Amino acid sequence: QVQLVESGGGSVQAGGSLRLSCAASGNTYSDNCMGWFRQAPGKEREGVAAIYTGRGSTYYADSVKGRFTISQDNAKNTVYLQMNSLKPEDTAMYYCAAGDYGSWIGASSSFGYWGQGTQVTVSS
Repeated sequence: QVQLVESGGGSVQAGGSLRLSCAASGNTYSDNCMGWFRQAPGKEREGVAAIYTGRGSTYYADSVKGRFTISQDNAKNTVYLQMNSLKPEDTAMYYCAAGDYGSWIGASSSFGYWGQGTQVTVSS
């Protein structure tokens, strides 16, 4: 079992920044995949970013490339999502997810563990 706790959401104006954190505990492994997803009201869950903790590879949705950065602190078992130049369309509930080395952000079903989410609201 893996427990994930997100924090760092909030309300900002367009152009602002937020940093989300995801603290993992339980049966975490050095070679897995940690992802951030988001879901806006009435829309499907969307993969935003992922990091493969063993090799440090990162992947981003086209909609956030150049604005969001995913990173990890292995000593703290924490993954971060730095979000810059936020836009109103970034408004959503953001979820942290843990998978294995075969997981990818294009398939939320490939992630076995999920946090409860943190709300991000960007006003124009």
